[in-house]
Amino acid sequence: MSLADSRPQQYCPVRGRPRSEAVERAIIEGVMKLIEDGVSLADLSIEGIARTAGVGKATIYRRWSNKEDLFVDVMRATEPEDPELPGTSTRDDLVVLLESLRQRGLASRSSAILHNVHAQMKSSPKIWAAYHATVVAPRRRLGLEVLRRGQENGELRGDVDIELMNDILVGPMLVRSVLRPDAALEEGLAEEIVDTVLEGLRPVSS
Repeated sequence: MSLADSRPQQYCPVRGRPRSEAVERAIIEGVMKLIEDGVSLADLSIEGIARTAGVGKATIYRRWSNKEDLFVDVMRATEPEDPELPGTSTRDDLVVLLESLRQRGLASRSSAILHNVHAQMKSSPKIWAAYHATVVAPRRRLGLEVLRRGQENGELRGDVDIELMNDILVGPMLVRSVLRPDAALEEGLAEEIVDTVLEGLRPVSS
């Protein structure tokens, strides 16, 4: 497979009839319960989901064409809302963005559902593509917008690649959240990362 073939592709689940909020929530919670009980994505069945949610299989199939599409919506349901940025300064906005990452890291460590959802998501290219398109890419764009505004208003050096700048800021939090599950995610970590990185990104005074 080529590198281009391995990149996340845009993906939109096939939608069925208009949804009932209560029925949809019952089905999603049914999937979450099965995951929390240790059922893997490969072992999830529409029959088991229907039984756990207290609905018929046809009710599920009218809303999702297969269990992967359903799992995408379960995955979205576990994600917190995007943080509201204060807009007072580039630093403040970056701290809020990184604090949101820290909180998500803590939630994944403490929640069996979140931990299993994220682990199983990575085993399916289709689900990972959906997660990347609906969660990762929009949040990355948000970070890039903050950095771009910082360059435009003179808070940050204009000669630094904002893509690289964003990776340098986000990287330490992701390493501690994903690659080093034993590492501390203490309060104040977001501020420490942002302030450390910004020392090298501020324009040099003439």
